Amino acid sequence: MKPLSGTLGFGLVGTGVIAHNHAQAILALARQYDLQLVGVLGRSAAKAREFADKYGLPVASDDPESFFARPDIHVACILTPSGLHLEPTLQAIRAGKHLLVEKPLEIDLERADTLLDAADAAGVAVECIFQARFTEGAQAVKAALEAGRFGRLCLCSAYIKWHRAASYYSGWKGTLAIDGGGAVINQSIHAIDLLQWLAGMPSEIFAWKTRRVHSGIEAEDTACATLRFPDGAMGSIEATTAAWPGWERRIEICGESGSVALEDEQVVRWDFRDARPEDAEILARAAQNTARTGAGASNIIGFAGHQRQIEQMVIALRGGAPMPIGGRAARNAVALVRALYDSAERGAPVRISGNG
Repeated sequence: MKPLSGTLGFGLVGTGVIAHNHAQAILALARQYDLQLVGVLGRSAAKAREFADKYGLPVASDDPESFFARPDIHVACILTPSGLHLEPTLQAIRAGKHLLVEKPLEIDLERADTLLDAADAAGVAVECIFQARFTEGAQAVKAALEAGRFGRLCLCSAYIKWHRAASYYSGWKGTLAIDGGGAVINQSIHAIDLLQWLAGMPSEIFAWKTRRVHSGIEAEDTACATLRFPDGAMGSIEATTAAWPGWERRIEICGESGSVALEDEQVVRWDFRDARPEDAEILARAAQNTARTGAGASNIIGFAGHQRQIEQMVIALRGGAPMPIGGRAARNAVALVRALYDSAERGAPVRISGNG
């Protein structure tokens, strides 16, 4: 990809909650990296204008053709509901825009592959938001894995025991056609992506799903799965939005020579058979990480994670380098989620193939 120079313009597609995270993150980086938040595209002209006025944006539009035709927009941030990502991405691709797509990339592999194939053919970059990878804790675990500190892995698991009130499930949330599912594809997608990024893509899954509490939605509010990895390690995924009061997201990576646990962004266990100099600082921070954030009870997140990821994307675009979490890598999370759902529907193990 050719490096991009000069002012880098961003256009937001969507005016929902997550659009505010993107706007704040881009504006926080604007001076340092010569970025401009050009404008916003919404289905409603009034909502687009309200959003643009809030952030002082010059452009508010409800016309995709004219919006994507703007030469001062180089990156389109696709912030529509999950199952409505494909159509605006194809419009942006036809206009030659690079893409920053909110998680998940799309709600099934057919739509994800259509998006990725079109981007490849047009030579535009695709980055997908999985900001949890960029936290200090996740980066430390990844480095330890790459250094071989765990030895042979035995159990690698993700636990997402969150609470969402019945009022949360309005509009498209919890629908099969637009949300693509429930607690697994929406709330648990970050943990699922982290698990496969750290431990590798599982080769087989056996899953169950149900609605225990949120009986008014189409999709599941609770799911459980057992994993088998290609090297023989095993693991599990537990996901719910029905657990009061909601606990922190937890990732556990356990091996013959070491085991760690992450709760949200923080290392809470860091145990290795052979100590290294960097362990002292990590252990000291882990000892302080005893306060519970209550993140599992909240639907509100800050924009710091988005800022870290968008910064890395901008650096890659400036240098003509591959995206930090390119579309093919982001496809793995969709593949794992769809395999979980497939197994739960069949009542049988399902083989998984990823391509990230």
